[in-house]
Amino acid sequence: MTSDQRAAGPRAPSAWNLPNYLTVFRFALVPVFGWLLLAEGGHVWGYRLAALAVFGVAMVTDSIDGDLARRRKQVTDFGKVADPIADKAMLGMALIGLSVIGIVPWWVTAVILVREVGVTVMRFVVIRHGVMPAGRGGKLKTALQTVAVGALIFPLESLPGDPIWLTAAYIVLAAALVVTVATGVDYLIKARRLRATSARTAARKAARQAARDQ
Repeated sequence: MTSDQRAAGPRAPSAWNLPNYLTVFRFALVPVFGWLLLAEGGHVWGYRLAALAVFGVAMVTDSIDGDLARRRKQVTDFGKVADPIADKAMLGMALIGLSVIGIVPWWVTAVILVREVGVTVMRFVVIRHGVMPAGRGGKLKTALQTVAVGALIFPLESLPGDPIWLTAAYIVLAAALVVTVATGVDYLIKARRLRATSARTAARKAARQAARDQ
């Protein structure tokens, strides 16, 4: 290593790494999952169970890629941005599919998707000021959404007898909806704070002050 390289500090990890490959793999699973969920009108047990299996694989890889990135010190800006987008793509496809087949009300899907798209757009708007990684509230939101959606992908509505499990799934979905809205507001506050306190904003303020002082 040369003196110039030492002065420049440690090199940033390459975006071409296993955690990011897993993230891209999750993107590729989205259309496969959507086809299985909606096949034959969405009411065939075999297709629904296959869709649930694909959904489960996607959620497992979501956990694995984050752990791998941290353990291997391969956390990249691409991963920070693409990882939550891959989650939103899969969960969004699931919610839209479940609304199409009449299991989740469209207004619930609309509220969740507006929040998810809004947060994603907000991430890109403030990316010049810094990357906004997922917080604890966002992780709780994702966990609740995953449990509720996973339960509703399973054809609970076709089970005979007391629909207690279907009721439980809707209760979890309601909790996910509340946390989704609350964390959306929290991200908006954090984005405003990031823009106000970033080095880019400080430099612009300093430049304007210098111009006024001249």
